[in-house]
Amino acid sequence: QVQLVESGGGLVQPGGSLRLSCAASGNIHSINAMGWYRQAPGQERELVANRTGDGTTNYADSVKGRFTISRDNAKNTVYLQMNSLKPEDTAVYYCNVDLILYFRPGYYGRRDYWGQGTQVTVSS
Repeated sequence: QVQLVESGGGLVQPGGSLRLSCAASGNIHSINAMGWYRQAPGQERELVANRTGDGTTNYADSVKGRFTISRDNAKNTVYLQMNSLKPEDTAVYYCNVDLILYFRPGYYGRRDYWGQGTQVTVSS
């Protein structure tokens, strides 16, 4: 019913930049929040940044001042601009979308979806 397509990961040297994108498509009535999580080997998945429908943003302390999350509401797409990357940013990054699905007239449902993940590796 909903597909999330992520792109933009890769290998970058310390201090470099990458931009991730995640596009949602399907029977979407509206989107409450879009965000990014990451999971490094042997660690739990953690919030990197998210952005709600009213524009409120939240960032992990470790990325504040370096990462910027943005949304294109017309395209149901969320971006994560990552600057000044560090080796400790190496992880699989997952897109997360909290949305309202449209089933049929008068019938809606709130759902939470995850992208397939994209690898970000910061290494010299």
